[in-house]
Amino acid sequence: MKVIGLTGGVGSGKSTVAEMLRELGATVIDADQAAHEVYAPGTPGFEAVVAEFGPDFVRDGAIDRQKLGALVFDDDAAAEAVERGDEIVIQDVPLLFENGLEDLFSSVLLVYTPADIQLERLVEGRGMPRERARAIIAAQMPIEEKQRRAHHVVDNSGTVDQTRNQVEEVWAQMSGR
Repeated sequence: MKVIGLTGGVGSGKSTVAEMLRELGATVIDADQAAHEVYAPGTPGFEAVVAEFGPDFVRDGAIDRQKLGALVFDDDAAAEAVERGDEIVIQDVPLLFENGLEDLFSSVLLVYTPADIQLERLVEGRGMPRERARAIIAAQMPIEEKQRRAHHVVDNSGTVDQTRNQVEEVWAQMSGR
């Protein structure tokens, strides 16, 4: 089974691409929800991870994201995919490159959107203050660096149809169809 990491910058449209992949028949596992529950020290999610898996999951006062990333593969959705014999599983992982998780995947699919479009989507689409949106984008690895490191790239700066065409092409490459 190939496990492919799906990632992108904030406001890149990763959820849109994930949904398109699902429509094409891909098994997509959303690691985003689990990540939000456990990242912050002192939260109930943080405490639950430590209580369940022990202090080995803590490094420098925070959850060890490498170990957490490996744990994601042991969740129910991943187990079900294995039982079904799915040849390809796509894991939607925020901050994949920032957390050094790329080695956990057969390949990485990046949803690329230039920083200026990311900014506009956050400000206009999500109503975020411009300075906060800039700060969030700046805190992530530059999208161009992510683009260089990814195995597959979908440019989501055009129309929905252009994005869908690219997703179909990438899915065909990944699945051998």
